Formats: sequence, C-alpha cells, structure tokens
Amino acid sequence: MTGWFDAAAGWLQESLLLPAMYGLGLMEWEDVSFGWALFAVYGMAQVVVTFALCVPLERWRPVEHWPDSKAVAVDVLYTFISRVGLLPLVTFVLFYKLQVGLNGFLADQGFVPPTLERLIPGLLGHQVVTFLLYVIILDFTDYWRHRLSHVFNWWYALHAVHHAQRQMTFWSDDRNHLLDDVIAFVWFTVIALLIGIPPMQFPLLVLLLRLVESVSHANARLSFGWLGERLLVSPRFHRAHHGVTAAGYVSVNYGALLPWWDMIFGTADFSRSFAATGDPTAEEALATGSYVEQHWVALRRMVREFGRG
Repeated sequence: MTGWFDAAAGWLQESLLLPAMYGLGLMEWEDVSFGWALFAVYGMAQVVVTFALCVPLERWRPVEHWPDSKAVAVDVLYTFISRVGLLPLVTFVLFYKLQVGLNGFLADQGFVPPTLERLIPGLLGHQVVTFLLYVIILDFTDYWRHRLSHVFNWWYALHAVHHAQRQMTFWSDDRNHLLDDVIAFVWFTVIALLIGIPPMQFPLLVLLLRLVESVSHANARLSFGWLGERLLVSPRFHRAHHGVTAAGYVSVNYGALLPWWDMIFGTADFSRSFAATGDPTAEEALATGSYVEQHWVALRRMVREFGRG
C-alpha cells in the first residue's frame, strides 16, 4: 500500500510539481517537493475514505432532506482545496522549513531544540504513546482556538463562513475562510514546534484530526451512546454546536476530536437533539454564495467589526 502512495507521489512530483516549480522559479523547494506530493496523495486518499464512510451514513439515517443541495457543491470545492492543495503545502513544506530553521537557530545559540520526549524522558522509545500525546495536546489547544473564534467578533466574522451552512454534511468540515485557516495553521504550528513534533508526523496528525471532524459534521442521525460520546466527538454532539446559533442558544461543544475539554471547562451539552444548522445573523451570501463571494463577504464583515472597535 505504501508503495502505491510513493508511486503516485512520484508521478505527481515529476509530472506536475517540478515543471510548475521550474516555471515559477521555485526550484529551491525541490528537496521537499516529494513530501508535498506524498501528503497531497494522502489527502486525496483521505477524501476517498471519508466519502466511502460518510455517504452511507448520511443515506442510512439522514437528519435532513433537501430538494436542492447546490450549497453543498461549494463545500466540496473547499474540501479539495484544503485536503489536496493547501493542507499538504502548509502542513508539510512550510512546517518542515520552519522547524529546520528554528532548530538550526537554537543550535547556533547553544540551545537544544524542544521535544516532548526531552520534557518527559519516560516517553523515549514509546512512539505510539508519544503520538497519542501529540493528538491530545493538539486537540486541547484546538479547543481553545475554536472557543476563542466565537469570543472575538472580528474572528467570528471569518468563522461565520463555517457556521452559515444550513445544509451541513461531512463536506462542511473544510468550509473555512482562508484567513481563518491561516490563523489555525499558525496556532497549530506554534504548539507543534514547542513540543517538537517531527515534520513527517505533523501532517499525519492534522489528517487524523480532520478525518474525525469530517465524520462529526455528517448529516447523519448518529450517536455513540452515553459512554462513546464522552470519549469521542460524534455527529450528534457536534451538531449541537452548529445548531445553537440557529436556535439562539449559548454556544457549546467546541471539541474537535475529544469532548473531554468541553466536559472539563463547562461547555459540554449532551442533551440537545439534532437541531437545524445555520447562522441567521450571517449574510445570505455566506450560506449560498460562491467560494469567492463567501470569502469577500466575510472579509468585509471582519473589517466592519474592527471598525466598531
């Protein structure tokens, strides 16, 4: 299986990436182009796996039926841009360059680059446990990133692109303003650099988190049961988060992968049923506009919020 991914990445690198990089004068990135191609292939594979998993779920027990699902088509575009294009670029190429540069700078200054194993020596030689700790730490920090995006009006102006969708499906997970994605990348990168996540593991961690998030956005009447929903975010648990804006409730359930942080910090609500989604305060273009329209309207809204102080 790994050989197939390597072969596909090699073809992508030689046929598309290298010619494009040569034409754009970016051949100094040649040494990491295969990694970029490889994680683009992984991203495409993840889209296929998510599709194969979520489509049957949504057809089996859909929460809603819509006579017209044109708004979902824009979410599909968001997904392919994020999973196959931008996500591999920012989570491998840029993170790799940043980590190499940071480690080189620290070494020149006589400091040892930070790693989780150096902080907790007992983790040495236990790669699986270390990987799981990476997942828990990244999910904890993402809880606070997500929660803060609902606190600051200028930030929510961007995040409203995600919440404006009234036809939420598994495609809606990647429905984010590019600037909001940039903030998330900077947030993740700072944490990842502080705990020394290896460059080859960082994209895999992001892909794992995004896979679970895609399932949690599915238009499926699916719960994991009393215990399961306290171990992993389910579609029912996360739909309560998207439904609160439409229903006018206080926002809850910010967790992306683990509901633990909502339980610890008092934002968990396991009682709400499968509410309708959407944001009545958002402009109609954020719900049904094109990819470009949604970005422009959200950016204009953010500038307006800054103007209000």
